[in-house]
Amino acid sequence: MTLIKSISGIRGTIGGKVGDNLTPVDAVKFASAYGTFLKKGRNSNDNSRLKVVIGRDARISGPMIHNLVQNTLVGLGIDVIDLGLSTTPTVEIAVPLEKADGGIILTASHNPKQWNALKLLNNKGEFLNGNDGAKILEIAEAEAFDFSDVDSLGVVIENSSYMDIHIDEVLEMALVDVETVKAKKFKVVVDGVNSSGGIIIPNLLEQMGVEVVKLYCEPNGHFPHNPEPLKEHLGDICKLVIEEKADFGIVVDPDVDRLAFISNDGEMFGEEYTLVAVADYVLSKIKGNTVSNMSSSRALRDITEKHGGKYYASAVGEVNVVSLMKETNAVIGGEGNGGIIYPQSHYGRDSLVGVALFLTHLAHLDMTVAQLRASYPQYYMSKNKIELTPQIDVDLILKSMTEKYKNEDISTIDGVKIDFPTEWVHLRKSNTEPIIRIYTEASTQKDADILAERFVNELKEIAGI
Repeated sequence: MTLIKSISGIRGTIGGKVGDNLTPVDAVKFASAYGTFLKKGRNSNDNSRLKVVIGRDARISGPMIHNLVQNTLVGLGIDVIDLGLSTTPTVEIAVPLEKADGGIILTASHNPKQWNALKLLNNKGEFLNGNDGAKILEIAEAEAFDFSDVDSLGVVIENSSYMDIHIDEVLEMALVDVETVKAKKFKVVVDGVNSSGGIIIPNLLEQMGVEVVKLYCEPNGHFPHNPEPLKEHLGDICKLVIEEKADFGIVVDPDVDRLAFISNDGEMFGEEYTLVAVADYVLSKIKGNTVSNMSSSRALRDITEKHGGKYYASAVGEVNVVSLMKETNAVIGGEGNGGIIYPQSHYGRDSLVGVALFLTHLAHLDMTVAQLRASYPQYYMSKNKIELTPQIDVDLILKSMTEKYKNEDISTIDGVKIDFPTEWVHLRKSNTEPIIRIYTEASTQKDADILAERFVNELKEIAGI
C-alpha cells in the first residue's frame, strides 16, 4: 500500500486501487473531509462563504489532482483562490493575505514523480496540528460529507500573482540587503528539478542582481533526477558550478521548502548547514533562541550558543518545530533537511527566505562559500533506515533500546535519541513510510557511519531480522 494517511495530510502514488493509492476517488474524499472540517469549525452565526487557497507544484499529476480537489471544495460551497503553479511557502503566505480559512498544497515534496499529496493548512497558513489532522481523518473514514445545493456552490478566483508577491515580501525583509548583494555580482547555478522552483528562484536571484545559470528549470514535472536534494542525486549541478566558475549552486525540491547549496568547489555545502549558515547571519543581527528537530545537526546549537542564545530541539515534523519556536520565542529555526523557518516572514519552511538571507550573509563576508562552510563546527551525519514488516512491533523495539541505554543522556520525545559526549543517534518510526530511521552524527564521517552500523545491527538483533 502506498496511500499514507497522516495528521499532516494524505500522500500516495498515482493510479491503482481506491484506498491503496492516491486515486481520484481518494483525492475527492480527503478534499471533502478537509472542507467539511472547515465547515464544522465555522461560527454558526457566520453566514459568509468559506475561502481556501490552493496551489500545486509542477508534477505531472498536478493538474488532475488540482481540478478534483478544487471542484470538490466548490461542491461544498467553498470559494477557492487558485494560485495555479506555485510553491509550498507561497501558498502559506497567501492564506493570511487573502484572509482565507485554510489552504491546500498539492505536492509530494521530495518524493519521486509518481507520488502526489494534499498538504493541509489552517487559517494562519501553517500546517494543521495533530488534533485537527485526526479530526479530518475521522471525517474521511466516516464519509460524513454534506454537499451544497446548486445555488450555494463555491466560485473559483484565479490569482497567478502570488509568486511575485512572495518575492516582493522576501526582498522587503529588514535583514535582506539587496544593494550589497548586487554590488558583489554573484554568479549562481540553480537546479529547479523541473518544478516551480525553476521559475521563482531565478526570478528572486535576478531581482537581487545575481547572474543565473539555469539547470532543469522547465516546470514540466519530468524530474531529471531523484528530487530529494541529496549528494548522490546532484552530480550535474556540482559539475556545472565548477564549469561555470560560479560562486555557488542552489538546489530546491519540487515544492521549494527545502534548500541545499553547492560550494564554489563543486562540493555539497551540506543540507544540515543551510540552517546553520542562515542562523549565523540572523543571530549576528538579532539576539535570541533557535529551534531545530532532534535529527538535525549539533552545529546549530554551537552557533546559537556562540551568539549568546539558547538552542531547543523539537520532535521531528514542521508543526512540532513551529510549536516549539513559538513557545521559546525563537528568532529562527527549521529542519536539518534544508528547511528555513524565519518568523519575521512566516512560520513555514521557505527556500526563498533562505536564499535571500544566505546571499546577504555571503555579501557581507570576504570569503568563498567553501571557506564559509569550513568556518563552521565540523560534524558529519549518517542517515540510514530499516524496512519494516507488519509483524514487527516498533514501539517495543524502541522501548528495549531506551532500557538498554538508560544511563546515557536520552530523550523519548520522538522515538529515542541518545546523546553521547561527542556523538548522537536518533531512532524513530517514520510518519510517512513503513521504516525505522537511524540518524547518527559524529566529528568524522567514519565515526558517524560506524555508529550507524552498530545501531542498525542492534535494532535488527532485537527485531529478529
